[in-house]
Amino acid sequence: MNDDFIKELGYKALDSRLKRISDRMSHDIRKLYKEFDIDVEPNWYLLFMLLQKTEKVSISYIAERLGYAHPSVVVIVKKMAKKGYLETKNDISDKRKQIISLSDKAHKLMPKLQILWDSCENAILNMIDNDLSILTYLDNIDLELQKTSFHHRFKKEYLKRNQ
Repeated sequence: MNDDFIKELGYKALDSRLKRISDRMSHDIRKLYKEFDIDVEPNWYLLFMLLQKTEKVSISYIAERLGYAHPSVVVIVKKMAKKGYLETKNDISDKRKQIISLSDKAHKLMPKLQILWDSCENAILNMIDNDLSILTYLDNIDLELQKTSFHHRFKKEYLKRNQ
């Protein structure tokens, strides 16, 4: 007997399954950061990496590149700046726009973070037996959702059944 109801539902609970996996991984990464006395949240990883590559960017640029809502980026940026990992300055040409960059504190921590991230990457590769086909499936889902929102797809199917 299968006690895992979400697994039992299969593709019908895809969103819940992905969320559960994400939550488990984030929880364990947070735990690892604590063990190594690193005051960083798991969801800051992408911003650290993006800023390491692009140095200075706007919040709009971050939101666009990560596919996050602008308000979500604002929250992350504020938290990271409060911890001293980011510097924010008003854009010279547009005072409403903030320019974000890594602080000296972040640059000093980066080598330690990079080792942790590389270890995380290897752990993920081991879990999936170095089979990256899962990324193809995720890419396909992403592409399909960009073409037509899930809301629209769901509503279309619902209306088909209730006419």
